[in-house]
Amino acid sequence: MEPVELVTGTAVPLNRSDVDTDQIIPSDWLKQVTRTGFGRGLFSQWRDDPSFILNNENYGGATILLAGANFGVGSSREHAVWAIQQYGFAAVISPRFGDIFKNNSTKNGLLPVALSATKVKELMDAVELNPALEITISVADLTVEAPEIGFAESFELAASIQERFLKGLDDIAISLQYEAAIDSYEQQRPAWA
Repeated sequence: MEPVELVTGTAVPLNRSDVDTDQIIPSDWLKQVTRTGFGRGLFSQWRDDPSFILNNENYGGATILLAGANFGVGSSREHAVWAIQQYGFAAVISPRFGDIFKNNSTKNGLLPVALSATKVKELMDAVELNPALEITISVADLTVEAPEIGFAESFELAASIQERFLKGLDDIAISLQYEAAIDSYEQQRPAWA
């Protein structure tokens, strides 16, 4: 996992609540045996509608997804996180996330930022008016800012999750921080164990 200190860019306002993992990446995409190519499947059923927000070229190249409450609810599907990342998003801002989705996000380097519904709506409205609005999310400072509109809001992230992002630590890298202790234990443990 790569370290994430700042996420800066434009956003896509997905003004929908209760978006579940099957809507993020439909189940027929789960048959792939590789971990690549999921960006094409992101919201694939909705993308058949020409008026769907991801089909609007004004939002092309966005790195932040703005979503309604309860984003990522439903079944545990790590593929949902992969699809969002492979499409080009580095962060999702929502009032509330499904617990499993949020956990999968933090383990894969997708930054989940929870702001109040009022603040998310404020950002969505601003982005709808100006798709080029630049938003900066600081993992170090735990802030979301859009200076052009005077938007500045803090968010919470557990210290261990913040460290995971800042240092680029996945589960294996976290375990390897204790490599010396693990090696010492392995050398001292009885052969019968």
